[in-house]
Amino acid sequence: MKDEMTNEQTTEPGQRTRSPFRAIRAIDYTVIFVRDMAAMRRFYEDVLAFPLLRELSPNWIEYGLGPNTLALARPSRTATDAPTPAGSAALQLAFKVSAAEVDACADELARHGVALLSPPTNQSFGHRTLFFRDPDGNLLEIYAEI
Repeated sequence: MKDEMTNEQTTEPGQRTRSPFRAIRAIDYTVIFVRDMAAMRRFYEDVLAFPLLRELSPNWIEYGLGPNTLALARPSRTATDAPTPAGSAALQLAFKVSAAEVDACADELARHGVALLSPPTNQSFGHRTLFFRDPDGNLLEIYAEI
């Protein structure tokens, strides 16, 4: 059984082979698998005003956010996973802005009729936060360091 152990398991601590994943430096893009593409597209373009980067197909739409890309996709585009059931969030995204912009974003969401889960609030850990959901129920946060 000991002969079956990998080299990494028998090497002294601190001498393990360097993982190739240590080369990762950033998240380049994030994909949200959507249930309702039309509603999600209207929300991210019209309410959040994210700049459209490109539309590869009706099932894959990308937005540019600084050095990152946020993509909306139907699950069958890259995987055959079933969509997340209604009433459950698939993810939480946090978008960083300045402190004054947290309140401006809350006002803009209210103008579009988006319900806030939590109004702009100063948190004890040094963030001003605002929480709401997109049309598919994903939890979104606007925050600033304060």
